Amino acid sequence: MSRPILWGGGTVRTLRAHWALAEVGVDYDARLIGSRTGETQTQEFLARNPKGKIPVLEDGELVLTESAAIVRYLLERYGSGSLQSPIERARYDEWQSFILMELDAHTLYVMRKHGDLKDLYGDAPAAMQTASDGFVRQVAVADARIARSPYLLGDSFTGVDLLLATCLDWAVAYRVPITATLDAWRRRQRDRPAYQAARKINFS
Repeated sequence: MSRPILWGGGTVRTLRAHWALAEVGVDYDARLIGSRTGETQTQEFLARNPKGKIPVLEDGELVLTESAAIVRYLLERYGSGSLQSPIERARYDEWQSFILMELDAHTLYVMRKHGDLKDLYGDAPAAMQTASDGFVRQVAVADARIARSPYLLGDSFTGVDLLLATCLDWAVAYRVPITATLDAWRRRQRDRPAYQAARKINFS
């Protein structure tokens, strides 16, 4: 059986996929192509993902895109991250939707567009500040949850914890203020051997 192949490196979203692979201990081939380098627009890559985005996972006949989908698939396919009940799956989906929309897309990615990518999307200081303020306001829900539980779904690490930790890393990199509770929790996730191994590959 061929080893999985993961396309993409250098971003928070690709880190998620590398981290999930490290958590389940699966040997894989890393094709560390970058975004906005032209490498995602080649015929070879677009045949795998017509959206022209990374990460992309190839696992046998399965070709899967979108970081959160890859994380959930890997933890359920190869790890002990299977969600046992409809309620657990619903809670997972609830947190995943919140993290991807309110923390990633609506705030952090707005900051990326008008900060790192302002040559493409325009310099917009007001949008940057509004996005930062929005992140602080929205992430308070996760802060309250973590203050009373080791992880978002209870006592065990799951894919939504991985997603949240990468968003907190991203926020810290953008100098968005986070609480002491969130920062301590974030640092504990960064101490996981799988995170360390994935970070080394992703940002090599």
